[in-house]
Amino acid sequence: MSNNSFRNLCLVLQAIRETRGSNAKNRICADYFRSLVSQKDLNLATRFIGEGAFETFSGKRASVGSRTSATAAADFCEIDYEHVFKPCRTATGSSSETIEKLMANLDIARNKRIPCHLPLAEIEQIFESLCLVSGREEKQKILLNTWQRMTPVEIKYFIRILGQGSLRIGFEIRSVVSAIATAFNKDAEQVRYVHMITGSAGKTAVLAKTDCLDEAVFQLFHPLSFMLASPIDNRSVGNLSKYFAEEKFDGMRAQLHTDGHKVKLFSRDLNDVTQSFPEISEFIVNRNLPPTVLDGEICVYKDDTIFPFQLLQKRMGLKNPNIKILKKYPVLFISYDLLYTMKEPIFEKRLSDRRELLENLARTYGIPITRQFDVQNWKDMERLFERALAHGNEGLMLKRKASRYEYGQRKKSWLKVKKPGGSLDTVIMYAHAGNGKRGGTYSDFTLGISVKNDERYEEEFIPIGKAYGGYTDDELRKINENIKELAVERYGPTLGLIPELMVEIEFDDIQVNNRTKAGYTMRLPRFRAIRWDLSPEDANTLKDVEKIYRKKIEQERMRQGVNASILIY
Repeated sequence: MSNNSFRNLCLVLQAIRETRGSNAKNRICADYFRSLVSQKDLNLATRFIGEGAFETFSGKRASVGSRTSATAAADFCEIDYEHVFKPCRTATGSSSETIEKLMANLDIARNKRIPCHLPLAEIEQIFESLCLVSGREEKQKILLNTWQRMTPVEIKYFIRILGQGSLRIGFEIRSVVSAIATAFNKDAEQVRYVHMITGSAGKTAVLAKTDCLDEAVFQLFHPLSFMLASPIDNRSVGNLSKYFAEEKFDGMRAQLHTDGHKVKLFSRDLNDVTQSFPEISEFIVNRNLPPTVLDGEICVYKDDTIFPFQLLQKRMGLKNPNIKILKKYPVLFISYDLLYTMKEPIFEKRLSDRRELLENLARTYGIPITRQFDVQNWKDMERLFERALAHGNEGLMLKRKASRYEYGQRKKSWLKVKKPGGSLDTVIMYAHAGNGKRGGTYSDFTLGISVKNDERYEEEFIPIGKAYGGYTDDELRKINENIKELAVERYGPTLGLIPELMVEIEFDDIQVNNRTKAGYTMRLPRFRAIRWDLSPEDANTLKDVEKIYRKKIEQERMRQGVNASILIY
């Protein structure tokens, strides 16, 4: 079998999936990368594994939904979609797994396929073809023609790669970058840096293979990996005077790229959100900045006040919002870090030096930035924390003055100081099998709240969110022991449970989510305690959730004034 065939790539993916341990997975992927002779094939293979059918920042999408591929598969296998395919999908818990099994086990599906060794370059052309057509019927014709030449495992991974999401093999982009370093015996940090500034896993792999990592050049308008904050641990802080304090805004983290005439905004998950916030683009273009990359926060801001994140939600996902929305929920981009200026990245500079450059830029071009405060002791921090809450913000950020910008990492240079938005007593409704180190256990849980006395619902409990952390290993073991006795349904890797296990869930906020039965969901939920002392009768209700939401929306917020958390020049 040719190394550059799509089938070979899929067999490698399957081997990675079936292998335990990150080092062993890394070796399999690294060996595969080394085996690819052509730079073009290496570029494509790395992209397909790490990013999907298209480069993350290309803006291209094939727009083949799960229903499109599922109904195409039902037609291919000559089975009824509603009565055969959907129950099979319920049993496996995965559409692509279902399609793989049907293709492998139905004679009619086997007889229609004559697998051949499709090269990676041809797969790229097929993805491009899917991107160019718009109708479901046209897309399905391409799918059916392609599947006729594939094995079941190829079809499964073709669908997953097409989806631009996780391949669900326990090997995400960070692991891919590590495998590139291993494959070509390069410094892992340098490879990670090149991937960050190029925005392309494929290009990074080729540069590593050809000993050209030093030639990588940063380009505007593709997002950089964000630096992340860790929860504060008083023992790890030491001398507070080594930190700046900033208020932690109740908004959405974003990265802004501009060359003076063009502006792009990227969310924390690296999606382009520029069209949702046209007034930010207009404001920045009018300032005519030099080529610049800013790290900051998008907030609803009016009457010198930052409003709750829940109001910003009404703007998120809206492309080209109308005038009514723009007036009702005006937004402001508030910068707190500078990543690129004077035609070069400045990640390696100290925060205090980046801050000086940011302040000079803000004064010259009139852009809003955070106000930073010196902190000498815990009393100072408590005073600043209480003022941040009075402004309606989430708390404080402590940032070490000497730190560089640790892109894509969560270390101790940035610390978040905040208190939970609240907690709910919930019941575990579903348990989901874990991956990686937690393979073989149920470690992700869907939590429910009570609606048994709510005239709007017929059920007793409805989901309010998922949680997958905050418990100890011993607690997880005890939960799994109880789950075995409470399981009444199985949906592939998911168990439906008799609602008896109670968990107190801590969260940052309650936010609207109209795609859920509750209409709300928890922001950043995590286990606080397993409540062996409570019964399902003690579960919080949907009306409790609604009260928490209304309280946040109606909270009085101190205006930005002399002690403002924002500097607007």
